[in-house]
Amino acid sequence: MTPHATPSSLGLGTYLGAPSAAADEGYAAAARRFFERGGSAFDTAANYRHGRSERALGAVLPHLPRESFFVSTKAGYLPMSDGETAESPSAWFERVLRGPGVLADREVVDGCHAMTPRYLAHQLEASRRALGLETVDLFHLHNPEQQLPALGEERFYAAIAEAFEACEGFRSGGKIRFYGVATWDGLRVPPGVENHLDLARLWHLAESIGGPRHGFRWVQAPLNLGMPEAFLEPTQALDGQRLTLLEAAQALGLSVQTSASILQSRILRSVESQREALAAALPGCATAAQLALQFTRSCPGVTTALCGMGRVAHVDENTAVLALPKADPAALRALFA
Repeated sequence: MTPHATPSSLGLGTYLGAPSAAADEGYAAAARRFFERGGSAFDTAANYRHGRSERALGAVLPHLPRESFFVSTKAGYLPMSDGETAESPSAWFERVLRGPGVLADREVVDGCHAMTPRYLAHQLEASRRALGLETVDLFHLHNPEQQLPALGEERFYAAIAEAFEACEGFRSGGKIRFYGVATWDGLRVPPGVENHLDLARLWHLAESIGGPRHGFRWVQAPLNLGMPEAFLEPTQALDGQRLTLLEAAQALGLSVQTSASILQSRILRSVESQREALAAALPGCATAAQLALQFTRSCPGVTTALCGMGRVAHVDENTAVLALPKADPAALRALFA
């Protein structure tokens, strides 16, 4: 079996940017530089920039040793375009999904989201082609909590079970190594909130479908200095205890990717205004972005802190944190005292 890379503690994200050739070239150049600087984790999704982000990575990753990088992608939101042809979203939906029988109108929730087994299989094949890879390291259900209010709890978890069963099939076929859920609200809001996801329930569903060696091994959720809930708030119940997301993930043996580590640069002004206090807890950082990234990657239980990087200059600035030891968890908590 081909060995696989351990994902780096900082990951290159590909969410932002126009669906343009210039942005494609920017991401490709950034990905090459990120790898040169010691980064091995790359994150994307089928709908990012109408699929162009996957194709930008596909211009780079197949030329690297396969055992030297870890790539995650996602399916759930409808891309509604291929980012290249001049057609309306409705024409794209008819040509790509409805016409060939991949997805029926009734299977689309809120006009934008689907996770039926047939749709996931279709999106995974599109992602594998775009990335130029036989096997994707990690395949996420993308913000599955989008469907929870519409379906209700029982129907929602039944849909998750069908999706997990499909993912176990993708694993057995060698198309993915692991699967997970990439969330925005679901894992960081408390029980009782209508789109709360129960991590223990997801784990037990995977175990009931795939046995003890199931492939549900990752979760993704936002975590940054302005949104610290995954680190601080006990939103998950496990074995009679209330735990934070990071604590619950550690207890279950799940790896964690964090998104929005600098919140699309929106927290950098606030970080700059608190530079003195933050620098004491996060030594070695020269810029606001480095302070923000060092906080997130240092939170106990975080495997990879993702950050969008579409320019080489941003890669050079951000990857400096890879040379730093992780900060003291007590110092991180003291920032919020």
